[in-house]
Amino acid sequence: MYKTLLPLLERWFDEAELQGFSLPYSYHSDSQSDAETFTKKAKSVFEVFMSRMGSCYPFHQAAYAGQMLKPPHPAAWLAYAIATSVNTNNHALDGGPETSEMEKEVIRSLSRMVGYEPGTTLGHLTSGGTVANLEALWVARCLHPNKPVLFSAQAHYTHSRMCSVLGISSRAIPFAFGSEEEVDRFRASIAGAGTLVVTLGTTGTGQTEPLDVILPLCMEAGVRVHVDAAYGGFFTLLKNSGFLRSAPFEALGGADSIVIDPHKHGLQPYGCGCVLFKDATVGRFYKHDSPYTYFSSDELHLGEITLECSRAGAAAAALWFTIQLLGLEPDSAFAAMLRQCLEAARRFASVIGDDPRFELLMQPETDIVCYFPKAGTADDISRLSREIFRDTMQQGDKSLYLSLYKVDGKEFSRLFPHVESGNPTEPVTLLRSVFMKPDHLVFIHEMHNRLRASLQRITAQ
Repeated sequence: MYKTLLPLLERWFDEAELQGFSLPYSYHSDSQSDAETFTKKAKSVFEVFMSRMGSCYPFHQAAYAGQMLKPPHPAAWLAYAIATSVNTNNHALDGGPETSEMEKEVIRSLSRMVGYEPGTTLGHLTSGGTVANLEALWVARCLHPNKPVLFSAQAHYTHSRMCSVLGISSRAIPFAFGSEEEVDRFRASIAGAGTLVVTLGTTGTGQTEPLDVILPLCMEAGVRVHVDAAYGGFFTLLKNSGFLRSAPFEALGGADSIVIDPHKHGLQPYGCGCVLFKDATVGRFYKHDSPYTYFSSDELHLGEITLECSRAGAAAAALWFTIQLLGLEPDSAFAAMLRQCLEAARRFASVIGDDPRFELLMQPETDIVCYFPKAGTADDISRLSREIFRDTMQQGDKSLYLSLYKVDGKEFSRLFPHVESGNPTEPVTLLRSVFMKPDHLVFIHEMHNRLRASLQRITAQ
């Protein structure tokens, strides 16, 4: 599909006239000899570049089911490439008038998707989820400067790190609600806190924390709720599909702030994150002045509501183009793609669950599956997992690319008491697969065959 879009890219360079001037075609002397020298050197450097890029893992292929690396949609690549040739900066309107407007439009679309009322909310794109979470926690500190931020043990390490950067006290608390006693313990844990972070789509296992249960308890205690939906946010399009626990996603619109990463399941190139605030008045914390910008328009300049200054307008252009093309509704092509990812994870979990040589850590809630080769001891499970991880990448055109996941030793013993624990203070290493590509749906059985072949090779040694 990339190649089919090349004529559109060529048309851009042939026809583009921006504010009365053409895109530059030369950064050197226009003499024929200089042009020939440049072309010759560019071809030479390109050969080296091609060789080095060829050593990348096959991220676009179904055989890659390792980290959270989703190929950007070709339409996003096209728009990004075109916008990058202009190199707009969405800090001030005069740096990127059209791409800034595109950013405002995609923020309205994302706000509607998560259940916010676009006219009363505030948001912008960021370079990624880390900065987006930093901004959300910074606003949390502005609102409650002397109150801690809380999160679960499954939360991304970003939150602890960013709280340290911001000088906010923070701690992990258990999210357990199976009994009234556990609910009471949770109430006691959040007393006096400023903000609680809830994760929809944990990085390790893809779990969705029970926002629907947590939100009313936090409202009762006067604690703000920030939702880190960097990974799982787009799954809200499938909240009524039967593939997900719908309640946490139904409650999403009640959160005070939300982070979502279009460069994960939003089909965008790196880096494109997003932070949304339910209450637009938090914009007062961003208020600042600049002696050399914000003069071209009385409309809102995006730099006035961001901690980052220069930001690529190309990211907004690519996301805008993608949403316009695929839609962002439950019945859209975008949602259909997400549905295939969830279905692939469930099919793989079913296949693994039926295989006597492997075992699931848990049933997948989104599109991440954690599993392990069966063995008598936790140490053997860790060793075999690591060996499979290395072995599967070395099989040529039959290779498989996985990732590893470490589980707390005590938690693993609780879940699998039949496995000899050895040293329960040591984590247990498992296999982890992320099914971010619709192509995974037709690759499940081949993937399973490659896993079995790897385990057979290792145990035969």
